[in-house]
Amino acid sequence: MLELRHSIECGFLPLSCICTANSDGSLKIEVFDPSSGQVELLVTGVTTDKLTSSRAIADLIGELRSEMAVRRAHFA
Repeated sequence: MLELRHSIECGFLPLSCICTANSDGSLKIEVFDPSSGQVELLVTGVTTDKLTSSRAIADLIGELRSEMAVRRAHFA
């Protein structure tokens, strides 16, 4: 779980990311701008059972980055 959280957190650089394991084994992922503290994305209840490979983790990060881009475009 520690390696998984670290991989996800590094996947959002240069933004900051805090990935927290919940008691049910799911993850809470919070991505924010380190200079302003503005939250760019907050996702809860991310299941980890399919995040068993580098590819699956990269796919999750890609999906979340795409969601962030859509939100930025919507609020711009």
